[in-house]
Amino acid sequence: MPVQLGRGFGWLWSAYAVSTYGTWIAFGAFPLIAVRVLHSPAFAVSLLEAAGLVVAAIVAFPLGPWIEHRAKRPVMIAMDLARFLAMASVPITYVLGLLTYGQLLIASVVSGTASIVFTAASGAYLKHLVRGDHLLVANARFEGTTWVATAVGPPLGGALAGLLGPVVTVMADALSYLLSALGVLRIRGGDIATPRDPAARLRCADLLVGWRFIRHDHALLRLFLNSILVGGLIMATAPLLAVLLLGEYHFPAWQYGLAFGGPALGGFVGARLSAPLVARYGRHRVMIVSGWSRSIFPLGLAFIHPGISGLITVIIVEGLLITCMGVFTPIYATERLQRVSADHAARVLSTWSVGGKLLQAVLMVVWGILATLTNPLTAITMSGVLLLATPLLLPKRTHMFEPEVAASAEDVRVA
Repeated sequence: MPVQLGRGFGWLWSAYAVSTYGTWIAFGAFPLIAVRVLHSPAFAVSLLEAAGLVVAAIVAFPLGPWIEHRAKRPVMIAMDLARFLAMASVPITYVLGLLTYGQLLIASVVSGTASIVFTAASGAYLKHLVRGDHLLVANARFEGTTWVATAVGPPLGGALAGLLGPVVTVMADALSYLLSALGVLRIRGGDIATPRDPAARLRCADLLVGWRFIRHDHALLRLFLNSILVGGLIMATAPLLAVLLLGEYHFPAWQYGLAFGGPALGGFVGARLSAPLVARYGRHRVMIVSGWSRSIFPLGLAFIHPGISGLITVIIVEGLLITCMGVFTPIYATERLQRVSADHAARVLSTWSVGGKLLQAVLMVVWGILATLTNPLTAITMSGVLLLATPLLLPKRTHMFEPEVAASAEDVRVA
């Protein structure tokens, strides 16, 4: 019998779905605009992605305590509106003939900051909204939605970009945030906010509470290191793939979208299989197998070459990778939420996002330099080789699914 998660979850899920579809319709729009409209070189495209991530992470980091002490729904709505304004500014300046590299950077920073805050607030609210034993099902539904959007969005966005230009897809992304805000607004019922002592002042040490929660839980720390390294190494190659496929191999926009959209159906299948596989084989075994698999397949990108056979290679490699990610991600996301107390979930999740974004930014710059010194394909291959070592960071069985007693905020500060 299907698990019933309630109407509130339904609206949160709907808000997530519409914004995710918008994001994936605009997938690769900024690199495409930088390459095709502004004629930026490979390093500039990598720098665009990296600088946006770094500045967004730095700005978002001190907002963790702010998120924690406020009701989460108003925060999510405000962040959706901020993302709408940031993304809508790009097509407006383009139409006016004022679009510049700096404008793309500003939009990337504002949107990235708002996304980090939204993710932290929505994660904490999900823990409040859904029972602990239903979190895996809820996370699997989010993950499945992500991969369906990934499958549908890039081909549709590629077709729209080919017909009307890439700024049209950016406008679609902007409008999706307005719809997301309306969805969150429809949620009824309680909210969650950690009470704050009016006499207390924010100290520098308070900004590190999220990191201390992660550091004092062995499984959480290993999951954190594994997830940010895998995400960083994979995302470091994203701008280089855009340069390689669009610039050097001259793939049409629709083929570029198909190369990353079609394989996402595997992610949907993986997300649907995640909970049944865990029920049959156990969380640790499924996490280890899917975690190792997702780190092996990216090396196949070393065999990309021009033409239809190269396109097929990308589709197969990405399909296998994304299927494994579809299985892995709901398990790790559930483990993370279950190991964190509800009143500190927002701070831990914001720390997690900031750490991941900063590492992605550093690796994008490094891989941009590597691509400049060698070539994009060589840099992509190096990422695949390094990914082979990342599963060694996955939690051991003795650390998994036996959460340590959550430390209080005071205990963490003392430690």
